[in-house]
Amino acid sequence: MDIFRACDVRGIYPDEINEDKAYRIGRAIATELEWKTVVVAGDVRTSSPSLKDALIEGITASSCDAIDIGTVPTPTLNFAKERLGTTASVMVTASHNPPEHNGLKITMGKLPITEKELRHLRGLAENHAFLSRRGKRHSVDISSDYEDHVAARGEQLLADVSHSPKIVLDCGNGCCSEIAPRVLARLGLPVVPLFCEIDGTFPNRNPDSAIPENLSDLRRSVLDMQADLGIAFDGDGDRVSFVDENGDVLRADVAGAIIATHMPEPVTKGDKVVLDQKCSAALFDTILAAGGEPITEKSGHTFIKTRMIEDQAKLGVEVSGHFFYSSLGGADDGLYSALVMTGIVGRDGKLSDLAARVPKYVSTPDLRVSVPPNPELLDRIASVFPSEHVSRLDGVRVAFENGWGLARISVTEPIMTLRFEGRDRTSLRQIMAAFLAAAPELAAAIRERYGSLDKL
Repeated sequence: MDIFRACDVRGIYPDEINEDKAYRIGRAIATELEWKTVVVAGDVRTSSPSLKDALIEGITASSCDAIDIGTVPTPTLNFAKERLGTTASVMVTASHNPPEHNGLKITMGKLPITEKELRHLRGLAENHAFLSRRGKRHSVDISSDYEDHVAARGEQLLADVSHSPKIVLDCGNGCCSEIAPRVLARLGLPVVPLFCEIDGTFPNRNPDSAIPENLSDLRRSVLDMQADLGIAFDGDGDRVSFVDENGDVLRADVAGAIIATHMPEPVTKGDKVVLDQKCSAALFDTILAAGGEPITEKSGHTFIKTRMIEDQAKLGVEVSGHFFYSSLGGADDGLYSALVMTGIVGRDGKLSDLAARVPKYVSTPDLRVSVPPNPELLDRIASVFPSEHVSRLDGVRVAFENGWGLARISVTEPIMTLRFEGRDRTSLRQIMAAFLAAAPELAAAIRERYGSLDKL
């Protein structure tokens, strides 16, 4: 089962992930938990209902009860796990991946599942080492409870705004398509809906809201409607991206800097903030200037959330658009983050002005290239540079005098991702040249996908 990855289970349906595998993984989860209760949900993908049914059949065939809460965003499942007091949860979703993909996000306790636990489940599923005791299936509608919960939090976040920002809301036909417009309307916010009809084929844009090219319609609509803010969610609603009033997409680390310093209880002296290693030095500088303690962690929502909980951090930021909060028990929630940013804009002014106050460095976007994931390639890059300048926390990150370069294997897709940053454009070009000299195949792949390196 090559669908087991570092944080979750992902594959193309039905060739790589299908009902038989979902059933076996369900049996493996229940065998490991033994007599516990698992809450289960699915996203809007066309393959999710049948995969969810097979998963639940597997769970209930090996001793556990399953509570089916239907088709909801991933944050709703996280809320349900706490509200219903269950030991475990499984979300049938491929999150931001294309519509032909699907997968499973699994939690088997207070903390996100570990790579070791995933390997153990894989072994049980492959060897058919299952308990054979019948559990029960229940259905519970918790969506209205979650909606009331997030709306109540929104009232707190918007309590002292001077005006209600006009928002273009791009739900991308995903899981937030119904709940997000309802919540914002309840809070009295003027909303222009964009792609807010549920459609698991994602006909209007790719589910990945973190890629600026996927937000062209949102950017245009913000300008056309003279809106204060554009908000876009990914397929399952745990990621969010922002567009300012000028139609410019904010990088998540810039948005994170704004949230850290302008949310109702901003980062202050002694507060810990967990950042994935792709974040700009601008975010690190912002946290340090506020008296906080930035903590670097591997990219991947399970790694960031685990570190949030273990270190009792106040905030977590991942460049892919996950924002984590101590007020949510260390969890992420795209709709909650949207309300945080809406409150900031309504209270503190234009998003472009807030972004302009964040320290400026020259960074590339995430460069996603179809080079076969190869640890030996990362080893080769690391060997070229002094060991004290190299971090192997996740892939290989090399620190230079005026910036850094990073190459890593994606935890959600069979690709490699790279990012570079310099204090100015000259530094950025020098860093890219030095880093990629050790891996000409990566340089060639970047040129093929993105064109000249000088234009990045």
